[in-house]
Amino acid sequence: MAKKETYKIILSGGGTGGHIYPAIAIANEIKSRFPDAEFLFVGAKDRMEMEKVPQAEYDIKGLWISGIQRKITLKNLIFPFKVISSLWKARKIIKSFKPNIAIGTGGFASGPLLYAAASNKIPSLIQEQNSYPGITNKLLAKKVNKICVAYDGLERFFPKDKLIKTGNPVRQDLLDIETKTVEAKNHFNLKHGKYTLLVIGGSLGSRRINELIEKELDFFDTQNVQIIWQCGKLYYQQYKIYGNTKNVQVYEFLNNMDFAYAAADVVISRAGAISVSELCIVGKPVIFIPSPNVAEDHQTKNAMAVVNNNAALLIKEEDLDADFENKFSQLIASAEKQKELGDNIKKLALVNATKEIVDEVEKLLKK
Repeated sequence: MAKKETYKIILSGGGTGGHIYPAIAIANEIKSRFPDAEFLFVGAKDRMEMEKVPQAEYDIKGLWISGIQRKITLKNLIFPFKVISSLWKARKIIKSFKPNIAIGTGGFASGPLLYAAASNKIPSLIQEQNSYPGITNKLLAKKVNKICVAYDGLERFFPKDKLIKTGNPVRQDLLDIETKTVEAKNHFNLKHGKYTLLVIGGSLGSRRINELIEKELDFFDTQNVQIIWQCGKLYYQQYKIYGNTKNVQVYEFLNNMDFAYAAADVVISRAGAISVSELCIVGKPVIFIPSPNVAEDHQTKNAMAVVNNNAALLIKEEDLDADFENKFSQLIASAEKQKELGDNIKKLALVNATKEIVDEVEKLLKK
């Protein structure tokens, strides 16, 4: 039963869908338990969260913050000023909003916000999605009260007494996709009985995956495969021409991911933490192509945590030209291998993550 307390909850997560959607999922679960709670999100100005959070009907304030560039650039010279400005603004936001708890799901803005909250003795919780944490969360670990994680072995980076393994918050509509297959195939105007490939390169898209799919279109045709291809916002203008061909549908962004997963027989995906968690719940055979351009190569580490359980295949970007056709055609040809990967990846799913994270939030609120 929903409770009447009027808590004030401040959350920060952004930069990519992988940080934004967990924060929104956590907020939604808190709201279902405490309908009178007040929410405020804090993000980075000009990033995706400034658009996606208001769409989910939450208020958001922006900080002037970005990541440090890994090569020497002029942007790095202004980075210290951005940090000082963001810490100052985060303190002002905390002072005026007076939250009962601060929750961070990663992204540039969550560093200053959680630092300011913890410094003001506000109970704080981090939700770390990756198997290899970023520098911000490693620095915050000493300050916050609880750290909810999705993988084993994170006591290498975080104080053991603060760790709770919950899994990553994912969309609840993915829990029963088995019942939606026929409806999903009709929704996408797909042929029933024909093999369906779903391609997802993250919310902004992946240049290398898009190049691969474009190059292999004739090959997919010989394999009797139809394709749902989310090429991403940055690449849609370039690739939408292929959407007019007989077995290919090209999308900038897929709003109903439950239907996309339900329609798919096999998935090609990046290995962002939230994508990996979703794919465990979905239980379809997956070929991971991790992005090599992320901090500490954490996508490869996320994917390997699944691959080591014989629950997915992995092809590195540099091996695509040599290995892709061979691995893909072998997978398509073996119903047994598809079933094995699908069954094994489903065993890794942590389906109650959002509820368990909010249980921890509730304990901190009660203290």
